Amino acid sequence: MLIDLRSDTVTHPTQEMREAMYRAEVGDDVYDEDPTINHLQELAAEITGKEAALFVPSGTMGNLLANLTHAGRREAIIVGSESHIYNYEAGGPSTLGGSPMYVVPNEADGTLNRPKLEASFIDDSDPHSAPTALLCIENTHNRCGGKVLSVEQVNELARLAHSHNTRIHMDGARVFNAAVALQVPVKELVAEVDSVMFCLSKGLCAPVGSMLVGSKGFIRGAYRNRKLVGGGMRQAGIIAAAGIVALQKMVDRLAEDHENSKRLAQGLADFPQIEIDSAGVATNIVIFSLLKNDRQPLSHAETLNFVQKLQEQGVRISDFGGNLIRAVTHNGIGAEEIDKALAAIRRTLIEMHI
Repeated sequence: MLIDLRSDTVTHPTQEMREAMYRAEVGDDVYDEDPTINHLQELAAEITGKEAALFVPSGTMGNLLANLTHAGRREAIIVGSESHIYNYEAGGPSTLGGSPMYVVPNEADGTLNRPKLEASFIDDSDPHSAPTALLCIENTHNRCGGKVLSVEQVNELARLAHSHNTRIHMDGARVFNAAVALQVPVKELVAEVDSVMFCLSKGLCAPVGSMLVGSKGFIRGAYRNRKLVGGGMRQAGIIAAAGIVALQKMVDRLAEDHENSKRLAQGLADFPQIEIDSAGVATNIVIFSLLKNDRQPLSHAETLNFVQKLQEQGVRISDFGGNLIRAVTHNGIGAEEIDKALAAIRRTLIEMHI
C-alpha cells in the first residue's frame, strides 16, 4: 500500500462520517432549506466566534467569495508573495473581481515584510492608484512550511489594516492546525479578523467542502457571490454531515499529525543529503531539499526524478518547485508509516547515488 504524503487532502472520510452522510436529513440549500447545512453553518460560526457562516465547495471558492465581497472592482487586495491566494487560485480576485493584487514579500516564518506592507496601503485620494480594500493573510502558511501566526501577530495585522480603513481576511485553510499548535481556541486566533475561510477536507478528513465565516452582513454578500460563481448547491447536506463530524471529532487529533511531522523532519535531518529546518516544523507540513555530494542543490529535473523513484518505493510526496519537496502528515499516517517512509527515502537515496 502506498504511503501518501502529498497532501492532507488525500484523507478519506471516517466511518462515522460515512454513517452521518447516509443518515443526513436534506433539503434544497438554494432555498435555505437544508437542515444539515444550516446546522453546519451554525456550528462553524459558533466555533469561530463569528456571527454567521457559509458552506462552500472549496477553499479556493471561499477565498474568492471573501475577495469579491470585501473588495469591489478597482479596489486593491494585499496578498503575500508566497500566499495560496496569489500562487494557486488562478488569479481569481483580479480575473473575476477586477481587483488588482498588491504583492508583499513573505518572510520565511510566514509573516509579511512589515515596511513593505505598511507602504502598500493606499487611500482613495490618489486617482492614479487603486485604493486598498482588503489585506489577506494565511494561517497556517502552506508555502512557508506550515508556519503559524500567533494570536498577537494576527491581532497586530488586523489593527494595522483597520487603521487604514481596510478589512482583513484570513485564508485559514488549516487554521485549526494553527490553533492546536498554539493551544488556543480557534475563536481567539480569529477574533480580530473580518472573515476566515477554513477547509473541512484537509486534516479534518471531510470528503469535500470549506466554510467561510464573518459578520451577518458579510455572509449575506458572500451568499449572493456564491450564486454568481456557481457555488449554490441543492441537497448538499449529504456532504455537510461529514463536515459536522469533522468539526466535532477531528480537531483535537491534529496534534497527532504535528507529532508525526516532527518525527519525519527529525528523521530526514539525519540524512546528510537532505537540507531541512527540522526545528522549524510547527504543524503537519514538512519542506526539504536534496543536496549532491558537493553540497549543491539538485536541479528541478533531478528532484522530480527523486519524487518518481520514491513513489516506486511506495511513498508519494510532492514536488514543490525548484529543488523543494513537501510532505504532509494526516489521518491514517502514524509513526509506523513515517518510519517506513524514512526507510524508503534511504533506499531511494542509495539507488540514485545521491
